[in-house]
Amino acid sequence: MSLVAAINVSLTYSSRTLFKDLGFQVEPGNRIGLVGPNGSGKTTLLRLLTGEISPHAGEIRVTEGTRVGYLRQDIHETLTGTTLQSVVDSIPGRVQLRKEIHRIEEALKETTLGDARQEKLAVRLADVHEQIADLDRHYPSHGAEKILSGLGFKPDDFETPVSSLSGGWKMRAALASLLYQNPDLLLLDEPTNHLDIPSVRWFDQFLQDYRGAMVLVCHDREFLNRQINRVISFEPEGMRSYSGNYDFYIKVREEERKILEAKAKNQELKVKEARKFIDRFQAKATKARQAQSKLKLLKKMELVQSHRKEKAIRFSFPKVSRSGRVAVNMDGLSKSFDQNTLYKDLELTVLRGERIAIIGPNGAGKTTLLRMLAGEVHPDAGRIFLGHEVIMSYYAQHHSEMLDPRKTIIEEVYQVVPHESIGFIRGICGAFLFSGEDVDKPIGVLSGGEKARVCLAKILVRPGNLLVMDEPTNHLDIISSEILIDALADYQGTLLFVSHNQSFVNRLATKIWDIEDGHVTLFPGRLDEYYEHLAAPDTQSTPLEHQTTAEVNKPHESPVNTPKSRKELRREKAEKRRIMNAIIRPIQEELSGLEKRISELEKRGKELEKILAEPDMIRDKERYLPLLNEYTAGRNELKALMEVWEAKQEELVSAEKKFQEIRVE
Repeated sequence: MSLVAAINVSLTYSSRTLFKDLGFQVEPGNRIGLVGPNGSGKTTLLRLLTGEISPHAGEIRVTEGTRVGYLRQDIHETLTGTTLQSVVDSIPGRVQLRKEIHRIEEALKETTLGDARQEKLAVRLADVHEQIADLDRHYPSHGAEKILSGLGFKPDDFETPVSSLSGGWKMRAALASLLYQNPDLLLLDEPTNHLDIPSVRWFDQFLQDYRGAMVLVCHDREFLNRQINRVISFEPEGMRSYSGNYDFYIKVREEERKILEAKAKNQELKVKEARKFIDRFQAKATKARQAQSKLKLLKKMELVQSHRKEKAIRFSFPKVSRSGRVAVNMDGLSKSFDQNTLYKDLELTVLRGERIAIIGPNGAGKTTLLRMLAGEVHPDAGRIFLGHEVIMSYYAQHHSEMLDPRKTIIEEVYQVVPHESIGFIRGICGAFLFSGEDVDKPIGVLSGGEKARVCLAKILVRPGNLLVMDEPTNHLDIISSEILIDALADYQGTLLFVSHNQSFVNRLATKIWDIEDGHVTLFPGRLDEYYEHLAAPDTQSTPLEHQTTAEVNKPHESPVNTPKSRKELRREKAEKRRIMNAIIRPIQEELSGLEKRISELEKRGKELEKILAEPDMIRDKERYLPLLNEYTAGRNELKALMEVWEAKQEELVSAEKKFQEIRVE
């Protein structure tokens, strides 16, 4: 028997038909992924299944006794009590039973020995205690603690009033309550949006062990593939259902498209041949009957309709200029908020062409690091250096809040490149699904997803060779997320990003920075490779496991059998810093000076080229010859400095290699 059934459901909003005669069932054990572009009706369907809204026609039938749990994208209800207690009390009836115990105990105080009510109250009290005990057996509090811990809460957080939590942590508490209740059917609307990578990983495993039915909306392709065995998709021709995961759906959908296109092409040829025959012979008496027959067949013929393509963002990053070898250098960086120290003496380097994913629990300082790099937040100590010819573009979630609500979409994008034509700007806007009159919409009326697309468009019109991105797939549907990944895969610059989307990280990252509790672990590879490394039996003996932020990008020490004291570790760290300053820092400073002079010469060279190219300049020998000599001398100096710069780069690589071999005795 099905848990939930949609029977001939129709729903219309503002003259737009979302569903018409929709029908499907959710059986026990079904794990369904809802797929479709933003605005296609995925969230609306989940709300219909919960009974939160009613269809205009048809019905949603929920089998009696089926327990349905629904996680919205946003929290609406007010949570009460401490974090742990709010989860424990989410079990239906638990709070009411406790209240009844209190009421009965108060009533017993008012009775006297021999009172006829006393025995009845005592029997009822014992019955309620038994019901509470039964709930405790099925839903023990340690189960709630385990789920909260998996979702990133620390034991100290269990007694924190849930009302004081931020929106993201309230969402986690709501998700914990839902998982703790263990419903027959889970309805999850973008459940990973407010999770970090460690929590997503735990949640991924939890759902794989969950035995109930599930309907899931998610823009993380890898997460979706692992969780579902059926796809319900919102297509231009209506709702379709496919067995298998998301990858299987994409494959089958493409095969359908090819078959239908082939049928349509074949039919088109037959129609052309029939029309030629009719045009040629309908006036001839001997062929008129055949021509009329063919005409009737044409009228009866049902044309094969190939799949209409769904609108999706489409873009690719233009070629960007080449930067110096070192894109970013963070030297002795420290940052605290009140008593919370995020970083102390942080040393990190980003090299040209690297694609670095920053992961770690929420609150570890991932976004703060990106904001310091972008200059939105200043470090308490230390400095951040951008390398030679580095041009940075920064995408952040809060940038959508910084858009001017009074400006139109085209005005907001145009202000980034005021020298470009309106036609060019319209083309960029069109790539992000803003076409025709849409470009004249004011920012203030846009949804969160539309604002995110405006911010992405502003980066595309003038991308730098260093792209810094904070959760770029939030508010994007799975199709748009995949297109963004494809575009970034071809991006030729340096990429530094934070994302909870496992598919996004795995397909783009060439290096992982794992930040947690004032430590940073570096791993030269993909996310899944990093977790495989952590799960390996000999992980504890490898040097990747645990480094303080002051040790990052410093050489790894060989494993030793006896643990070292903190004093010894501090001494070694100080000695390594001394060696670093003595050997590598002078080369880096010399390179920095060279890059500054090279930049000055290149800038002056371009200025002189423009002046010397002026038509009347060659006749003014008093100005022309000195400028020509300056230009020639600059070119020669630039050539010589580039040779020195290349030699110094080789010297730096060699010094870093030797430094990694140093062992502090």
